[in-house]
Amino acid sequence: MEARIQFIKGFDEKVLPDVRLTRSRDGSTGTATFRFKNPNILDKSMAKVGEITGMYLIDEEGILETRDVNAKFLNGKPEVIESIYIMKSSESWDRFIRFMERYVKTHGLVFTKAI
Repeated sequence: MEARIQFIKGFDEKVLPDVRLTRSRDGSTGTATFRFKNPNILDKSMAKVGEITGMYLIDEEGILETRDVNAKFLNGKPEVIESIYIMKSSESWDRFIRFMERYVKTHGLVFTKAI
């Protein structure tokens, strides 16, 4: 199974996000901020499919989900979707990283560490 991201269950997001990670010093908590510029979920044709109910990170281990999804508007039109996934334990951090490794591999992306 390929790793994928959905905002409406059953419909994969095709636009690749910019993902920024932060982690507490002791490694016990962290956040991942996803930013999708002009995602296909905002296309007018998707309106009849349904409403955004959250962000779902899906892979062979299961589903990670967050309801923290917001649209950013430019000139009255939605242009960016931002979503925050919070990890409240080192185990949930590890699980998220496994998802991201699969997502990166599936989509041929690279990880760039902040300096």
